[in-house]
Parts: sequence; structure tokens; C-alpha cells
Amino acid sequence: MPKYLSNLKYRYKLVFRNTGLMLVYFGIGLILFGSLALFYKDLNSFYSFLEAGLISIFTGSFFILLSWNTKNSAINIQDAIVIIFLVWTLAIFFSALPFVFSGILNIHQAIFESTSGWTTTGLTLVDVTKIPKIFLLWRSLMQYFGGAGFALIMVIATGALGVGLYQAEGRTDNVVPNLRDSAKIIFGIYISWAIIGIILLKFIAGLSFFDSFNHTLTALATGGFSTKVNSIGEFNNINAEIIIMVLMIAGGTGFGVHYAALKRRDLFKKNPEPKTMFFILIISIPLILFFTTKLLYGFWGGLRYSAFQTISALTGTGFSTVSFENWNGFGLLIMTILMILGGMMDSTSGGLKLFRIFVIWKIITHQINNYFKPEGSIFHIEVYKGISKKKISYDTLKDVIAVVFMYFLIYTIGVLVLLSYGYSMEDSLFEYASALSAVGLSIGITTPDSPLGVIWIETIGMYLGRLEFFVIFFAIIKIFRDIKDIIQIKFLKIRGGDPF
Repeated sequence: MPKYLSNLKYRYKLVFRNTGLMLVYFGIGLILFGSLALFYKDLNSFYSFLEAGLISIFTGSFFILLSWNTKNSAINIQDAIVIIFLVWTLAIFFSALPFVFSGILNIHQAIFESTSGWTTTGLTLVDVTKIPKIFLLWRSLMQYFGGAGFALIMVIATGALGVGLYQAEGRTDNVVPNLRDSAKIIFGIYISWAIIGIILLKFIAGLSFFDSFNHTLTALATGGFSTKVNSIGEFNNINAEIIIMVLMIAGGTGFGVHYAALKRRDLFKKNPEPKTMFFILIISIPLILFFTTKLLYGFWGGLRYSAFQTISALTGTGFSTVSFENWNGFGLLIMTILMILGGMMDSTSGGLKLFRIFVIWKIITHQINNYFKPEGSIFHIEVYKGISKKKISYDTLKDVIAVVFMYFLIYTIGVLVLLSYGYSMEDSLFEYASALSAVGLSIGITTPDSPLGVIWIETIGMYLGRLEFFVIFFAIIKIFRDIKDIIQIKFLKIRGGDPF
């Protein structure tokens, strides 16, 4: 057997082993979570989660058997990307099964709902007044852990073995040199905010514990799933809105920036992303207020709704306090732009991310300044990211341009598909920005009665946007290339040729 084929076989055994372990753990988690349904004496829901969990455990065990007697070792970045692709895809599928087994949704709708949960989008096809509480809680937990990411959890659990997964998921928020310590600090920040949010919503805003718990988790995850049909607007509670605005901003703030604010406030002040977010909000809120919401709700009501919806859109949370049916085109355009921009890098937000927007702005100003400098002068671009200074290299610029280009390519395709179903340009631009940027605000296109083509193009957009395109594309291309290589080698071997 050629050395290349032997090495490829070993690498895929590592992929199967690590993927299988994560699926077994995931299946156990599904069963343990489903056991909560017994508290509500809801046997149907319990069996739904039990069946889904057993399928996940069986699949994971099968993967582990494929890699039997394989010595575990640190995985490289290419293996990690394939693992992340497989785990995210299969976890979304297995998370959808309880919705199907319980009869709440069909398979297409269930995969949409599960994808919306794990990608922290918040677009939904369920009637929250008609589903068991265990499913409302499941939706919130999907978003909370989806915001953290599987890689973060695996780094905490496995240490060095999870390093490749962490990088493959696109995370760069190393707040301290040791990656496992970084992951623990990040999760500590995440949990601390959750505890604070639950307490404030319960005792200051007066929400029930169940509502406080669910909305805190989905606010921090910038997910937007709600236990209410009309989202946060159904509470009509100004205290709850203020607290949730703070939680949304916390979720939309990079973990490195959180750490800098706690430990190195001198460096926190040098981070450009908080300033960029503040600048965008301070411009957008008055624009939406004076040109849209003031016309509908008066000045104070307009200020209340414009502030909440602007923060919800920019951070990618997707909570709403008003319906967008009566908003004019200007307000919807600003909201669409905010959803595209997104929150900070290494936060739970989607979109292009403010770090990339800042880099593009710096490059533009750099090019303009070059015209006023002597020929041959050198200009270095450096920015703070968390507590570390990052040089904007040519590779960084290439990455930024590639992500931005791919975002708008997928966005254009998605909008064209929605247009082909007869939706207006205004509505299509808004809805697909919400899906691709993992926001969750809806103009009314996303409903249980939506055509399958609409459901699936939004599902694909949510999935691609969460993993930022290239992880998925690389994994798919690598798998197909490896299969092609194996077939070619086997074919040459059968014919008696030398493959190398």
C-alpha cells in the first residue's frame, strides 16, 4: 500500500475517532436533557430526545469502531476542519430529530429550526404557544452552546487535542498564552454574564424564572429565540428591554475585549471594535428614530424602539419589540446594513464583523494618506485585538477580502432565490441578510408555510454564515479530493501501474 494512502487512512481514523467521541457525548447530552421532560410528565418529548440521543450514540460508536486500535494524537488543522464540518452537520441533524419524532415539525422544518438554533440565528418555524416547555428550553440551549461553539467545549474537556478544532472553527480569542486556560476564561465570562442576566431579569424586570433563563441565554448567544410569539415586545417591559440591550451588547462583544476590560483597561481603550460599535450605534439610532420610528410611535416611543432594534440588528441577536410591517424603506435599509456589518470578532455575533470593517477602513485611509507621503515611505498598520497588538499583514488583508467577497456572493445568490419566489427586493434583502448574518429578524418571509426552496436557501445561508464559508468549502473539497485519490490509487493498483 502506498505510503500516501496509508497516511491518509490514519488521518481519517483520527477524524472518525474524534468525531465519534463528540457524537457519543452529544447523544448522552440529548438523553440527559430529555430526561427533564419527565419533570413535566411529558413522556412523548422524553422518548423523542431518547431516540435522537441513541441514534447519535450509535453513529458515534460506529465512527469509533472504524478507528479501532488507532493511537490518538494531536490533530492537524486539515483534520480539524473536517471534524468541525462533520460534528456541526451531524449535531444539527440529530438536534432536529426530537422535533420530528414528537410531531412538532417535518424533517425540513426541523433541520431549519435546529440550524437556526446552533448557528444562533433565531429565525423560527414553530408556534411557541403550542410546543412543550422542554422544546422551548432546548431551543435556548442550542443557541447558548452554539454561541460558544463545539471547539471551545472540546478544548476545555481535552486540552491539547482540541487545539486544532479551536483554530478550525475560526476562533482567534486566545486571551492568555495557554489555549485551555483561554477557553476556561472565556467560558467563565460567558457563564458569569448568564448568571447576572438571569438575576436582573428575574428580580429587576419581574420576569418569570423560565423567561429570564431562556432570554438571558439567547441574548448572550445573540440568538434571539424567544418563549413569546411577539418576542421581547410581548412583555412591554422597559426594564427588561434595557437589561436585554446590555446582554445583547455583551454577547456581541469579543471575549478578548471582555478580558481586556477586566484585566487591562489601558489596552481595552486601544481596541478599535468597541469604538466602532459605539460610533455605528450613535449614528444609526438617531437615523432610524427621526426617519422611521418617530413617525410611527412618537419621539420617546420611537427612541425606545429604535435603540432596541438597532442593537438587536448590529449584534445579530434578532429580538424584536415591534413589527416591521409598517416600517418605511429607509428604516429597513439601515437595519439590513446593520445586520450585514455584525458584531465584534470572536463574539457570538454573525455578519462581516466589526474588526474586518475597521481593517477595510484603515486600508482605505492608508491608501489615501499614501498620496500625501513621499514616494517609498513605509506605513505599518497595527491594531489592538483584546490584549494583544495585531499587525495587519498582507495575509490578513487577503483573508478579510476573501470573506467579504464570499459573503456578498452567497448573499446575492440567496436574494436572487427569494426574488424568484415573488418576494420584493426590499423584503428579500432584509430576510437573507438576517439569515446569512445569523440575526433572526424577519419581515414575514420565514413562516411554516414558506416554500421548501425558501426554507433550504435560508438554512444553507445560516450554516455557511456561522462557520464563515471557507471551513465548509475546504472540508467538502478535501473529502472529495481524498476520495478521488483513493479511487485513482486503487484503480492503478488493479491495473498494475505504479501510482507514484
